[in-house]
Amino acid sequence: MRAFLDRLYDAAGYLAALFLVGTLAMVVTGIAGRLFAFHVPGTDSYAGYCMAAAGFLALAHTLKKGEHIRVTLLLSHLHGGARRALEIWSLAAATALATLSAFYSIKLAWQSHSFDDISTASDATPLWIPQLAMAAGTVILAIAFVDELVLELRGQRVQPGSDEMLRNE
Repeated sequence: MRAFLDRLYDAAGYLAALFLVGTLAMVVTGIAGRLFAFHVPGTDSYAGYCMAAAGFLALAHTLKKGEHIRVTLLLSHLHGGARRALEIWSLAAATALATLSAFYSIKLAWQSHSFDDISTASDATPLWIPQLAMAAGTVILAIAFVDELVLELRGQRVQPGSDEMLRNE
């Protein structure tokens, strides 16, 4: 199961990177169109869709790599059982919030599909298509939080060290 979950988080990370490349391609296409007098409709919308997909799909991978911003002011003053209890409470709350976000993201995509909701921009894209990436990203994030909570409950969760945080810019 551990290998499957790690591959899932990595796949979401790679997909996020691919959507970042898609964002770049749409922006460059839009710029080139203005420079060389041609128009590709929807490049702005597709750049936005790609950027949103990259952001949502990167959430779980970022969490599992310990790169999410954490406010540890209170945690740094706690030790032993109190610290572990706060970690468990925080992970349980994050799991609940991520699960709610996943539920409503799926519901949004489903409703957009059911109502044949389309973009108001010139591309007229069915909105459920870009919303699928948001739904997938939030579902994978919810799975990652459940994974972190289970690891914490088992005493197997690895915390990033204080020196590891120094590498963040």
